[in-house]
Amino acid sequence: MSIPHAHGHLPVTDGNTLYWEEHGTPHGTPCLVLHGGPGSGSHPGLVRFFDPARHRVLLFDQRGAGRSTPDAAHPDTDLTTNTTAHLIDDIEALRVARGIDTWLVLGLSWGSTLGLAYTQAHPDRVRALVLAAVTTTSPTEVHWLTHDMGRVFPERWETFRDAAGPGADPHRLPAAYARLLADPDPTVREEAARAWCRWEDTHMATTTDFTPFLSIRPVDFQLRFARLVTHYWAHHAFLPPGHLLTNTHRMAHVPGAMIHGRLDISGPADTAHHLSRRWPAATLTIVEGAGHTKGLHESAVRAIDRLTR
Repeated sequence: MSIPHAHGHLPVTDGNTLYWEEHGTPHGTPCLVLHGGPGSGSHPGLVRFFDPARHRVLLFDQRGAGRSTPDAAHPDTDLTTNTTAHLIDDIEALRVARGIDTWLVLGLSWGSTLGLAYTQAHPDRVRALVLAAVTTTSPTEVHWLTHDMGRVFPERWETFRDAAGPGADPHRLPAAYARLLADPDPTVREEAARAWCRWEDTHMATTTDFTPFLSIRPVDFQLRFARLVTHYWAHHAFLPPGHLLTNTHRMAHVPGAMIHGRLDISGPADTAHHLSRRWPAATLTIVEGAGHTKGLHESAVRAIDRLTR
């Protein structure tokens, strides 16, 4: 496991602080990792995508996640100032604070949505963009994950739907769960978080070597993860429909790579395919037999190596 050579907390807006750490060589090519979820937080294992002798790797926990404060696991933590626009500003604040001019950005799952949004907002600060398990968190994608996926896992989806409460709209389950996760009763919040994480593990389990990892985590992690995911999904990442696809012209000059698993039922490959048609400076690799992030490591490492030579 990689040991950071620098770390700290960066104060940003609205009373938030971001936990960050650096790995690799301080004089290497700057690289930023955007973790998934939202809400999963970063961890040193993400450094394995990089060459510690060549890359200066920055990890950070997005607002409310991991060791950033305030903790979204607490129901009194205000999420109204936790939006994609706020996260973009946080990334810029981190870049300036660490004295970096441009960097390669790696976005994983939800991090690919954030990576696209950040690059379109600040294209001249991104020397290359690598996306693995490509998502744009569009209304269509969110509905697929929380409703249409019931066609693939019908019995588990019914359990997921029922746990949202008798009055929940089955077409708007993220919003229903978000309400439960804000309930004053801690038992209600914890049961909702566990149900949400069980469903997440269900729809990611499309390869034989998949190991559940959300439903076995401590309850504080599940609360943090579920609260942030439902917050962002209920608002479709706080972006207009189709925003990230229609604004690819802003990043047309940015070289990139997209890596996606053919068996990623959580995020079917059509999102990456449509994005590749609008972003000619990027390559698209569909990994046969790979699922959601599982099986994408080698292709991502090769892309990062190529784009930082």
